[in-house]
Amino acid sequence: MSEIKYTYFDAKAAGEAIRLLMKYGCIDFIDNRISFEDWPKVKSTMPYRQVPILEIDGKMAHQSTAIARYFAKRVKLVGNNAWEDMEIDAVVDTINDFTSKIQACFYEQDAAVKESRKGPLFEDTIPFYIGKFEELAKNNNGYLALGKLTWADFCFVGIVDYLNKLTETNLIADCPNLKKVIENVTSIPSIKAWTIVRPKTDL
Repeated sequence: MSEIKYTYFDAKAAGEAIRLLMKYGCIDFIDNRISFEDWPKVKSTMPYRQVPILEIDGKMAHQSTAIARYFAKRVKLVGNNAWEDMEIDAVVDTINDFTSKIQACFYEQDAAVKESRKGPLFEDTIPFYIGKFEELAKNNNGYLALGKLTWADFCFVGIVDYLNKLTETNLIADCPNLKKVIENVTSIPSIKAWTIVRPKTDL
């Protein structure tokens, strides 16, 4: 049997969706976590100086979305044809866009610039994207694409705690359909078990 080693920070953030997908498929893996304190020492050893990294039988891959899509195919959480795959990909890409816009504000080092970005972010960007995601969830009966469980749901569930932490708010407090997306993923027995035993992290 192939040994799978998955390397990411000791955090959920952009890496948790991949862990969730592997847990969903009951795929055994080495959960190799790097502390933020140790990251400067190991950064140069990583392809493109970033994580996550997936290693299987001596082969190494990077990029969170590519790795998530790989496991989505393995656990059959993709579409039935090219068009359905594109629908799922579009949702995942939009989740990534939303994440990047929030990160651009809260990881800004210039205090004045950071403060200037908060207004547009909270007044326009967040309501716009969350409104769109809520509409998708409503139209798909508690899922984000195709009216059924797909890897897009795992990408949203994997990142939402991290985004809540960055924004110091509950982004889906007033979104019953997005709460249903969360429930539809976290109520899966293998996922529920993982959320109980996984390491507690700030992000």
